[in-house]
Amino acid sequence: MSHLAALIFDVDGTLAETERDGHRVAFNRAFEAAGLDWYWSIGHYGRLLDISGGKERIRHFIETEHPDLQTPAGFDSRWQFIQALHQSKTEFYKREIASISLCPGIKRLLNEARAAGLRLAIATTSTFENVLPLLENQLGLDSPDWFEVIAAGDSVPHKKPAPDIYHYVLKRLSLPPSACLAFEDTHHGLIAATQAGIKTVITVNSYTAQQDFAKAAAVLSHLGDPNQPIQVIKGKIEAYYVSVAVAKQIWAQSPAP
Repeated sequence: MSHLAALIFDVDGTLAETERDGHRVAFNRAFEAAGLDWYWSIGHYGRLLDISGGKERIRHFIETEHPDLQTPAGFDSRWQFIQALHQSKTEFYKREIASISLCPGIKRLLNEARAAGLRLAIATTSTFENVLPLLENQLGLDSPDWFEVIAAGDSVPHKKPAPDIYHYVLKRLSLPPSACLAFEDTHHGLIAATQAGIKTVITVNSYTAQQDFAKAAAVLSHLGDPNQPIQVIKGKIEAYYVSVAVAKQIWAQSPAP
């Protein structure tokens, strides 16, 4: 396809800065509610982000730091306990949504893309239960309908950096990877998108700024707004913010991954 047809967005860290002051806080509250003395500091949680998926993150934490943990009464297996703990965390996270703001430029670019006829999709390892309230709270109750595909959580067997989630989105959109541009914030997300053949823009945050983004089409501080210009870390972008025109320029000038 000879033109950019769709924009595909990650959620956590890309649409909104949800990790440090959203998910991390919710995990800690779930631990406390379960009677556990676990606490994930900002730095500790940053290291745990190398593990994609909340349930997988808890499992990794137990296996590496609490391997002798006995399955609590009332649960048939450790995994069942992890699933319940993660569900509790999700409920706490929903209460944090109102205090979480979208990253600069996200709302503007989404509205511009819709007006320009670009198709929109989401590809995230977060659960649908986490994605939906964020969209509705920050973009409006009808905003989930803006996205033709919301691929979340357990939509596929393997989470990022595996490309499964992007293959799933491409199949649902009936588009080749060459017709899409992805927006991610982590090395895992970049690898997932580029392995699926999709050109990718990275917006960094305090957790991901030092990661390897060599395969990115562009690396930016954020998408920017007219009164909040971007910092270009990688790429040739002569603009204050990422508009639809700039997104098309990045897509057109970047080689296939």
